[in-house]
Amino acid sequence: MSNSILFCATVDYHFKAFHLPYMKWFKEQGWEVHVAASGEMELPYVDKKFTIPIQRSPLSLTNIKAYQELKDIIDGHQYRLIHCHTPMGGVLARLASRGTRENGTKVIYTAHGFHFCKGAPIQNWLIYYPIEKMLSRYTDCLITINEEDYTLAKHRFNIPTIEHVHGVGVNTETFQPVSEKDKAERKKSFGYQPDDFLLFYAAEFNENKNQQMLIKSLAFIKEEVPNAKLLLAGEGTLQHPCKELAKRLEVEHMVHFLGFRKDISEILPMCDVAVASSLREGLPVNMMEAMACGLPIVASVNRGHRELVKDHQNGWIVSPTDIEGFSHKLKLLAASEDIRRQMGMTGRDMIESTFSVQRIVNDKSRIYQFYMKEKEVEKWAVH
Repeated sequence: MSNSILFCATVDYHFKAFHLPYMKWFKEQGWEVHVAASGEMELPYVDKKFTIPIQRSPLSLTNIKAYQELKDIIDGHQYRLIHCHTPMGGVLARLASRGTRENGTKVIYTAHGFHFCKGAPIQNWLIYYPIEKMLSRYTDCLITINEEDYTLAKHRFNIPTIEHVHGVGVNTETFQPVSEKDKAERKKSFGYQPDDFLLFYAAEFNENKNQQMLIKSLAFIKEEVPNAKLLLAGEGTLQHPCKELAKRLEVEHMVHFLGFRKDISEILPMCDVAVASSLREGLPVNMMEAMACGLPIVASVNRGHRELVKDHQNGWIVSPTDIEGFSHKLKLLAASEDIRRQMGMTGRDMIESTFSVQRIVNDKSRIYQFYMKEKEVEKWAVH
């Protein structure tokens, strides 16, 4: 069994977005890095990439073919470690690795937010919890990214090792605050006025992300904060209904639909506040990136937001049904540059101390090294 690791996820973009620092770390340790996912994207730090037809939907019959292909890959390579991500990537990889685990392969699964959690629909518990309970017997290490999931897993799953790691990390050099002069210049370069009060949210337009709440909150402040602009990056099926809502509430001139963007790191530093309205989150990267850029946060209550936002310190969390309360926090921030600056600095400090890429690399490398050393101990015991 060679020093090799397989990373598995539903789509290869997941690795480009979140996991390149950890693949780089394995290469620095002299390990061979393989990847299995759908998609044709080229990835750095990867020795071999397997394109398999994993589908997001658990009901897709194509996943049967993906499972067989993945099983053949795993059986053929006898990896020392397998680290799987995303719901379907996690399901298929753990099922496909059952045989090779008997030969010593260790399987790590990162849960980027259980679908079953406090406040989740009952059908989520009926469908997803039994699946995760069953798969726990094929998991050597479960990594959770928020405290609520960690506590739940410790009480409900019999897994040898359960860890709490603070997400996938934020690059604090790519995402960082800028000077007031630079902020004003960036606003002008994107077509805004230096004194525009820019609110930012990047998310797919779907029911969970709940952008309607933000548009309704904007309607509450349009008279008192007429220079407010809500920047919504992303695409999705509910984008058109959101545009219709903005028109109906007569704030369409204040809501800017940016579409899919690759320049978030350029946009965020010029904004004044990051907002988030989702009903459920694991540990949202978009909020961590905003905090790294020194933005205060106003967000809806959920487990991921609670992990990141501390009331009166780096922002506020508000019930997703409390439109008036959400609007009130926005007005407080619009009225005080000092509060925005102080909260933004606090958020930046939180990212640097707990959620930076380097911190997460250190945390994950400790977990990886445990299994690397465990294999070395086994080898010497045999001899």
